Amino acid sequence: MNVFESVYEWLTNPDNWKTTLGIVGIPQRLAEHLDYSWPPVLIAVLLAIPLGALIGHTGRGGGVVVSAVNVFRALPELGLLVLLVLSMGLLLATSALTIVLVAVATPTVLAGTYAGVRNVDRAVVDAARGMGMREWEILLKVELPNALPLILGSLRAAALQVISTASIAAVVALGGLGRFVVDGFAFREYDQMAGGAVLIAVLAIAVELVLSGVQWLVVSPGLRKKNARGRSRVR
Repeated sequence: MNVFESVYEWLTNPDNWKTTLGIVGIPQRLAEHLDYSWPPVLIAVLLAIPLGALIGHTGRGGGVVVSAVNVFRALPELGLLVLLVLSMGLLLATSALTIVLVAVATPTVLAGTYAGVRNVDRAVVDAARGMGMREWEILLKVELPNALPLILGSLRAAALQVISTASIAAVVALGGLGRFVVDGFAFREYDQMAGGAVLIAVLAIAVELVLSGVQWLVVSPGLRKKNARGRSRVR
């Protein structure tokens, strides 16, 4: 039996979809993984979008944003998680994981928001200012709507990063889909290990499709066409 057949057999085994005494099934692990993933993304949005919008609007602190983003992207997530768990204790492992995932998501959303607001056509901003709009009105009614494609694109990227990184929760005795990978490796059950990796990939693809649909619904057709023309020029 090759690896594809063994993974297929593991994924289609009804026992792996049930939670019984001492055995946690795929649905519960999936719920745990999502439970680890959505709070950090929400926190990153609440922190990064206002800050990125403010910096993008004023033009002050752009260099700091770029430097901070590069520093946070260079952080070793697994090492940081282990260090936090050793410092805070296993009872606070979930909180430590949340801190790590917020550190993963925030730079991406911050950079996307800053770039989106900063790249709004200055002629449009000047026209709004010439019409007598206040600075906060320009930001909320002109810059943020025009920056929405980049902001939502950064949110999609951050969500995928968090879902992928949340797999390391299993290393510090937490759950999630990464549990199948870690336990499969520990017990040499490679069908389980590969099956867990497939589930993580499928979850990431599903979230990407959902967020892409949300972006398509939220962004105006004019901005979608503008972004498509911009991408074609880049190519």
